[in-house]
Amino acid sequence: MNPKKLTDDLSVSPQILPSDVAQLAALGFKSIIANRPDGEGVDQPSFAEIAEEAKRNGLSSRYIPVNSGKVGDDDALAFAAALSEMPKPILAYCRTGTRSTTLWSLAEAGRMPLTDILTKANAAGYDMSGVASRISAGGRVATDTPVESYDIVIVGGGAAGTAVAGSLLARKSNLNIAIIEPADVHYYQPGWTLVGGGVFRPEQTVRAMGSVLPRKATWIKAAVAGFDPDNNSVVIEGCRTIRYKHLIVCPGLKLNWSGIEGLTETLGRNGVTSNYRYDLAPYTWELVKSLKSGRAIFTQPPMPIKCAGAPQKAMYLSADHWLRTGQLDKIDIEFDNAGAVLFGVADYVPALMSYIERYHVKLNFGSNLVGIDGPAKRARFVKTFPDGTKETTEKPFDMIHVCPPQIAPDFVRVSPLADAAGWVDVHQATLRHKKYANVYGLGDVTNTPNAKTAAAARKQAPVVAENVLYDMGLRPHMCGYDGYGSCPLTVERGKIVLAEFTYGGKLAPSFPATLIDGRRPSRAAWILKERILPPIYWQAMLKGREWMAKPKVMA
Repeated sequence: MNPKKLTDDLSVSPQILPSDVAQLAALGFKSIIANRPDGEGVDQPSFAEIAEEAKRNGLSSRYIPVNSGKVGDDDALAFAAALSEMPKPILAYCRTGTRSTTLWSLAEAGRMPLTDILTKANAAGYDMSGVASRISAGGRVATDTPVESYDIVIVGGGAAGTAVAGSLLARKSNLNIAIIEPADVHYYQPGWTLVGGGVFRPEQTVRAMGSVLPRKATWIKAAVAGFDPDNNSVVIEGCRTIRYKHLIVCPGLKLNWSGIEGLTETLGRNGVTSNYRYDLAPYTWELVKSLKSGRAIFTQPPMPIKCAGAPQKAMYLSADHWLRTGQLDKIDIEFDNAGAVLFGVADYVPALMSYIERYHVKLNFGSNLVGIDGPAKRARFVKTFPDGTKETTEKPFDMIHVCPPQIAPDFVRVSPLADAAGWVDVHQATLRHKKYANVYGLGDVTNTPNAKTAAAARKQAPVVAENVLYDMGLRPHMCGYDGYGSCPLTVERGKIVLAEFTYGGKLAPSFPATLIDGRRPSRAAWILKERILPPIYWQAMLKGREWMAKPKVMA
């Protein structure tokens, strides 16, 4: 947290955490305005969490969510009203502070000279020149927008976006590439399971975004507001238009925390946790260490989700700790899975079932978490039976690990690039968009029927790189993606069932069975996960070094 003062009455900051609110109160702030919509980022607490802490510390709070790049006239009016009505001084926050500063700039339009607004914003570290015309127009939307052009525009600087940029530049270093990514940090999300299991420290899974993105690519540090593929352009925050010859869409997916009633109000407290968020994974380990008896529930929502094995990985590592510390016999473990099977590829189920039996886990298939009351420590599930009938039940818990439902980002779901379900609509082999030939997609955001894992993105990135260069006349053949995905299932500390498969659940082992037989738990697979894959991710995958990921030419 680093508040930047705009006026005596208002400061702005990047995303705050619930743990920051007491400090804000100590600094003299009386009110908090949240301008970031819930669910925008994987490391983001909800407004309900912030509001609860604000109330506890005697601060007022207000939720004025604004989608990045879409600061409307009504938003500025709502912000102006909050500034007038709420106790002062006020802290407003969003992802970086830019939206909050933009709202203030537009709210002050006509009341403060343009030069004063720009000067105060600049002193706080925010450049409002991009909305100067709107400020001059009294805060109204301007019709003139700056335009930038690139040969290739990549939306998303996560695993998929950085990897495909690295693969492109490794093939042709002088490509004119822009990467649109608003985040300041890049996460190694596969490591969060091990954070929740007490194996990794959180800081091992994060690096500054600027240190990860390729230096030869232009980093546009902004959020996407929308796509206009008919005019080969992307609209970003600040009403800027970015034009492209080829577009690669890979912003990841959205964790829909609000899709479970009551969840956002209790995350990170009352025994409610999730390894799907950076700041909550350490809380998982705290709960596991402190639980000595009672009921521990682990949940999995309907597909698709990123890393389908992650919910049960958390369960296995937790149960293994309780077994090693002599607590397991006093803890009832339940796995509530909205699906009908333990794992989607049957060859790996026998090994997993042996651990289900070892840890005495009660399996509840067709059981979907729909609501949670944290203070009462009760979870509500809808059970769907084979005949289609449904039943709602409530269960008490002492600890619950939640995997949230997951959807495509809002700006993707409402775009011409999306299919009926909201995912980017691409051919599953070429990863080219089904309607727009100069658009490609990869990673978690596409509708390809593969597991949404970093391993999948590692295989997809070279395919997209080859195919974009083919379109540019720089390669003789197109390449194909076979649906490869990998899920290292951490069944105990020190052993992993290494699931590797392609489209249709066909096994696709990377190593001889004498070294790693993925259908059986092994120490070698654990060493791969813990010690080898992280440096491969940072030093190979993200830099276009395609170890065991060379693309195959299509027949």
